[in-house]
Amino acid sequence: MSYRDTLEFLLNDWLDVGALSSRPRFSDHSRETFSSVFDTCERIARDKFLPFNRLADTEEPHFDGERVIQPQAAHDAARAYVESGMLAAAQDYEIGGMQLPCVVEMAANSFFSKASIGLGGGGMLTSGNANLLMAHGTPMQREVFARNEFSGRFFGTMCLSEPQAGSSLSDILTRAEPDGEGSATDPLGPRHRLRGNKMWISNGEHELTENIVHLVLAKIPGPDGQLVPGVRGISLFIVPKRLVATDGSLTGERNDVALAGLNHKLGYRGIPNTLLNFGEGRYPVRGKPGAIGYLVGQPGEGLKCMFHMMNEARIGVGLGATMLGYAGYEASLEYARQRPQGRPIAVGGKDASRPQVPIIEHADVRRMLLAQKSYCEGALALELHCARLVDELHTGDEAAAADAGLLLDMLTPIAKSWPSEWCLEANSLAIQVLGGYGYTRDYPVEQYWRDNRLNMIHEGTHGIQGLDLLGRKVVMDKGRGMTLLASRVMATIERASAVPALASHATALGEMLGRLGKATKGAWATGVPEEALANATPYLQAFGHTVLAWIWLDVAVCAARATESDAARGALQAARYFFHYELPKVPAWLGVVETRDDTCRLMQDAWF
Repeated sequence: MSYRDTLEFLLNDWLDVGALSSRPRFSDHSRETFSSVFDTCERIARDKFLPFNRLADTEEPHFDGERVIQPQAAHDAARAYVESGMLAAAQDYEIGGMQLPCVVEMAANSFFSKASIGLGGGGMLTSGNANLLMAHGTPMQREVFARNEFSGRFFGTMCLSEPQAGSSLSDILTRAEPDGEGSATDPLGPRHRLRGNKMWISNGEHELTENIVHLVLAKIPGPDGQLVPGVRGISLFIVPKRLVATDGSLTGERNDVALAGLNHKLGYRGIPNTLLNFGEGRYPVRGKPGAIGYLVGQPGEGLKCMFHMMNEARIGVGLGATMLGYAGYEASLEYARQRPQGRPIAVGGKDASRPQVPIIEHADVRRMLLAQKSYCEGALALELHCARLVDELHTGDEAAAADAGLLLDMLTPIAKSWPSEWCLEANSLAIQVLGGYGYTRDYPVEQYWRDNRLNMIHEGTHGIQGLDLLGRKVVMDKGRGMTLLASRVMATIERASAVPALASHATALGEMLGRLGKATKGAWATGVPEEALANATPYLQAFGHTVLAWIWLDVAVCAARATESDAARGALQAARYFFHYELPKVPAWLGVVETRDDTCRLMQDAWF
């Protein structure tokens, strides 16, 4: 069964994406047009991305003193992606978009992530950058910057972290000061001069496009010239690599943004990762140092604007992790079907005279393959469900849109973190299936693991996602989001209870949902954040597994109605695996949460 079969089953049978065509925004589309988009993306990914995945790993970007050099394959892949129209796939027709639903756009992009995430990562950043400007930029900023990003003429980045302040954005030191006379009325936005350093900037320097549009977080000094402490003083700026006129043409002036160095990574090597210096004077602009940037939105609201891009990026990270896991799953499945080794164990032992069998005949190998299937297909279903919620948020009625927004708030930490952890585990299992061969560069599974290891780190580390979930999401608005999510889970439990083969799964999920609610209350019983949040990561793991059990049960209800297809039968078996092997892990995680276990919190530095 191919990935395409699984994708079509989830989209058409489970999510019924064809029904979106009844909505005015998507009325020109049908299942046939969606399928045509998938055909195009699958072909480009197969021809322009997949053959060069190993090349992108072994010939990582390097700096020759003037330019970042990448293999020709990176240029060809970027051009093919731009020509596909996928950068603007969900945008209005008027700006060159296709008005595709988000769920279809995300599904289409999954082919590129699976083929070579290192070659395809820049597209996600660019579309996220442009979407932010469409939401928070001025009409001129949308026209000059966002539209040129959607067309692929410019690519975009997000510049948050600094060498001394990774995830602690309140401690950033990049400063932005008004650029003299007339700066407040610049048609591209209030003009400032930026000075500072930004670290871990993906696609921060390259020659793939005419220009790079950096979205940079910086602080505007107060009247005393000092930076405002905390996140309240953070603003957002457009800082182009090359300055542009109001008609979008390049002025010929290089902005004062300089590459300080490339980071040499464990994996994900196809996309340059950079340290950028803003305003150091290497490229003086109009006779003086300082990178020119244009304010987006209001002063002090930069983080609020940037979260528009960060939340989108977090779902994108989850999908990327999912597809890396899926690529490893496919590779190990193919190997297991072809690799002969060992013989069946009969009552009298093994019969050495009999031929060896493919290793997929061994129960433990099937266990590892089934685990990968449950992780990767479950994660895919979760990401598609979140994308479907985005469509509901933008095109549903008022009540449905409000619920979709609240559910997205609750699920985004899981959509980012769960695939990052468990599809990485799938990659580890893929290596194990191949045994010694999996540990060599002769097979791709070791690269998939290395590429995927990034995803628990960037766009908010695992620990940060746990703190966000337990410290903010489940308690916000007196727990309204948690209550809404629980109601959706209970609705699935009710439907599954009517299906004899799923009734025990429904009961198990109901019990875990109750334990999750009890542990949430226990964590906050004293009202002391330090106590409640000490075990936020186990809470994240337990919450994630409960959510995935819900997703799998919902998919299984659908599959139970279509058991004649391999996709449906495979889904039912994967759901069974998840409920028998994975969901039972939840009580152990919740135990330390509910009791506010202080083992880690009270450990002293000197005792390590």
